[in-house]
Amino acid sequence: MIAQLLLTAFLALVLIYAWSEHRTVPIIGPLASGAALAGLYFVWVPEHATALAAFVGIGRGSDLIVYTWVVISLLIMLNLHLKLRLQLDMITRLARAVAIDRAKESRREAGPPRKRRPVMLGQKAEAPPIELQAKK
Repeated sequence: MIAQLLLTAFLALVLIYAWSEHRTVPIIGPLASGAALAGLYFVWVPEHATALAAFVGIGRGSDLIVYTWVVISLLIMLNLHLKLRLQLDMITRLARAVAIDRAKESRREAGPPRKRRPVMLGQKAEAPPIELQAKK
């Protein structure tokens, strides 16, 4: 009886959460409400969980509930993993765009590019004339 009361309290909290979130995330409200109501039903009528488990080929009702919970948890983790990867990809693209914009901005602030002499591979670079070395 104590377990039934604790599970009922927990599932009632899930129902309250589902009702509060149904406007922000429309799919979560009905799914969480349905799961909580099914959980409440099976908490108070466990014989029906056992009958349903026997119908689908699982020995006990509690095993059916645990297996269902594991599958739901794995789907939630997969969903969170995919969302996290998408966010990391978006952050990477944003950081790349910011870096390119900053590089363009600093290039504009630096003024026109200096002329560079081409350097041939295998040859030593020429030293600047002596007058230029003295001015430095």
